[in-house]
Amino acid sequence: MKRSIGGLICVLLIVAITTISWKTAEFNSNHNKSFKKPSTARELLEKYITNIYESAHLQESGLGLEVFNKAVTGFMNLKASNKLPQTTSILTVVDLAKSSHEKRMWIIDMINNELLINTWVSHGHGSGDDMATSFSNKIDSHQSSLGFYITDDVYYGKNGRSLRLDGMDAGFNSNARERAIVVHGADYVGENAIAQLSRLGRSYGCPAVSPEVSDKVIDLIKNKTVMYINGNDNPYNSKFLDPELAASYVFPDTKNGFMASL
Repeated sequence: MKRSIGGLICVLLIVAITTISWKTAEFNSNHNKSFKKPSTARELLEKYITNIYESAHLQESGLGLEVFNKAVTGFMNLKASNKLPQTTSILTVVDLAKSSHEKRMWIIDMINNELLINTWVSHGHGSGDDMATSFSNKIDSHQSSLGFYITDDVYYGKNGRSLRLDGMDAGFNSNARERAIVVHGADYVGENAIAQLSRLGRSYGCPAVSPEVSDKVIDLIKNKTVMYINGNDNPYNSKFLDPELAASYVFPDTKNGFMASL
């Protein structure tokens, strides 16, 4: 009888140890899957973008991660194609998928992970009223144009101190110079305009800002920085939205995970 009980206890101990070992192995396997380190350039880029997004508190300011992801992808690809100085660190995002009531322009310092300005910005009166619903690259369309721009020089025109923009996306914003699509201050942008019109006033297609911040905006983004204008338009596409190319530029050495540069 004692031998039977002793044998039963031994069997139970073996079963218990085997079960614990199996559960431990299963936990370790799941734990390793959950905390798997990024191994590809694409994964590293996604992690890098998310880190800036969170550090700069962009979600709290109303900028969507998907839109920011596109903007950073283009920012890196423009650098990779040598259309920007490698030292450029300022990225401007304009999201015309949002109401003109909202502050839908963000200027971000990509080196210090800092949101510098979040403010109102107009769209073209040919694109819609409160919401921009249509976009064009055509001369005299008075519509906003989507895509990536590179800022250039400052000049004084009929709208006062203004900043020239060059469109980088053929067929979508490449007529920006000919259309005189520029950043400038306008009285129809800001809280007073919203109070009077129940929306912002509209431009001839320019991303106009309030006169109260126009000088600051222009000084921050002038001389070869990137502006990305997003909107709800299915036909829009850009060669600068290739995430693989952007990832290979930022993380050419995926084994060590070093960034080439900003």
